[in-house]
Amino acid sequence: MPLIDMPLAELKKYNGINPCPPDFDEYWAKAKEELETVDPQVELVPSNFQVPFAECFDLYFTGVRGARVHAKYLRPKGVNKPHPAILQFHGYTSNSGDWNDKLNFVAMGYSVAALDVRGQGGYSEDSGCVKGDTVHGHIIRGLDDNPENMFFRHVFLDTAQLAKVVMSMPEVDENRVGAMGFSQGGALTLVCASLEPRIKRLAPVYPFLCDYKRVWEMDLAKDAYSDIRDYFRLFDPLHEREDEVFEKLGYIDVQYLVKHIKGEVLMGVGLMDNICPPSTQFSAYNKITSKKQMLIYPDYGHENIPTIMDKIYQFMLEL
Repeated sequence: MPLIDMPLAELKKYNGINPCPPDFDEYWAKAKEELETVDPQVELVPSNFQVPFAECFDLYFTGVRGARVHAKYLRPKGVNKPHPAILQFHGYTSNSGDWNDKLNFVAMGYSVAALDVRGQGGYSEDSGCVKGDTVHGHIIRGLDDNPENMFFRHVFLDTAQLAKVVMSMPEVDENRVGAMGFSQGGALTLVCASLEPRIKRLAPVYPFLCDYKRVWEMDLAKDAYSDIRDYFRLFDPLHEREDEVFEKLGYIDVQYLVKHIKGEVLMGVGLMDNICPPSTQFSAYNKITSKKQMLIYPDYGHENIPTIMDKIYQFMLEL
């Protein structure tokens, strides 16, 4: 079997090496308390894109720190009884994508909400004012500030706010909501179901934002993880604060949130992934305690994987 990481038997036992801050649970309990104080002020604006069997809207809501966050929202036309919904999360620096690729779920009778991550390629507002690098590195944004100002903390909370907004829609059955995404979207899928445990089914594929120190030790702090190398070059060239840096990144390490997931998980991994190394993904998967299944693609990396969307689609049919 081709390998760029550990043998599969070791991956299935791997538990991660990035340090977890001792107050991690308190940190996220306080973050969720902050979110509870935010009035989402939901706004639905009909989109210029419409098709005969769907209603399409630009959805806006307020996240933490006052940001107005955007998502595409589609629902079946003329279906008034509560039905399932799918939350979709996109890859790093991208956006919620086109309207048409969400219509397969709408045709099935589901509503769909696709988030634009704040500060990336869509229409969400980035309201953060933090110390340190903001050139392009969202992983390290806020790293030299109070941990409560870390950029991805706010993004993680946006996923939970989106879930709450969608679950409150009169046409949506709050007990039949799923989530899915690839790479950053895979990470946010796991995060969303961790912070909002009512998520019933989740399909993360090669999730990002896991086990940062493992990425560093594999010399893969490049591409999506280049922020880590940039940080040390710019702010700690002698690595005098290396332990402190990785512990602080632990606040936004997905592997330590997933213990709260209650929904059923279908996760995909490519064993040739040199963007989000397989071991980092297994560090999160191995900590999930709910019902779960891993789809393992030995010959694929961080790329389009044949059949996986068909499997996710069928998995979500059981919502």
